[in-house]
Amino acid sequence: MPHMGFVGGRLDRAEHLRRDEQALHVARLHPRARYLVLDRLKPLLVETKDRLLWVRRSELGEGLMVFLGLDADGIPHFAIDHPADGLGGLATDARAAGARLPAEEAAIVAQARSLIDWHRRHGFCAACGAATQPARAGYARACGACGAEHFPRVDPVVIMLAEKDDHVLVGRQPGFPAGLYSALAGFVEPGESLEEAVTRELREEAGLEVSDVRYVASQPWPFPSSLMIGALARARSFELRLDADELEAARWVSRAECAEVLAGRGPWTAPPPLAIAWWLLRHWLDLRPG
Repeated sequence: MPHMGFVGGRLDRAEHLRRDEQALHVARLHPRARYLVLDRLKPLLVETKDRLLWVRRSELGEGLMVFLGLDADGIPHFAIDHPADGLGGLATDARAAGARLPAEEAAIVAQARSLIDWHRRHGFCAACGAATQPARAGYARACGACGAEHFPRVDPVVIMLAEKDDHVLVGRQPGFPAGLYSALAGFVEPGESLEEAVTRELREEAGLEVSDVRYVASQPWPFPSSLMIGALARARSFELRLDADELEAARWVSRAECAEVLAGRGPWTAPPPLAIAWWLLRHWLDLRPG
């Protein structure tokens, strides 16, 4: 059975170490400390196998560094924004890495990529405009001019299947690859609950009125740093009114058709198991009809 991408982390994030500069200095110099290189946000993998390539501090030059956590043996793990040249691994697109790596290593990629990408895009203070510096082991940026602290953001996104009479709704955006359909999704807006976001997005994109919104599962999605929140909702009718800017097409899918699609034999293509949309379809398919 495949696993959902970027879920399954086992590192202890050891928040207590992030404010202790002396302890972090000792951790960086630990003789068994491990460093994951991200070259332009691409993690370094071992060339001959689907595993992360961990390197020693002595093999690296300077670069933005973030603390990832401690493994079960107490070994510190870090990520560093650094060129891959001369390190012997293969810089790999993070999506491809997430699909290939063991679950616990894919989760590390999500953590490392989101943090480093945030630092690369937030070098200046939103309060006063001055340059900021990394702080708290990479989990904050500090402004020396006005004293403000800034923290990595996570953007909540609802992703959902509307269901009615043993069918679920899937749709395709204009930019999707040919034949691909997926669950509908959208960002949660300020002042909005998850249930309200699911209801609003289905109304706006598909013209559906729904009720009985139920949480299913969540997934970190490090592109750049979203949290996908999966849900089901009951539709009041099959009638659709699509927002053409959001959806190119949509279709109601029976349980039998869904099973064929997830087996790779259907009339359309589902997202890969890397994505939570695949698991939402799998979850719905496994539910008892009715």
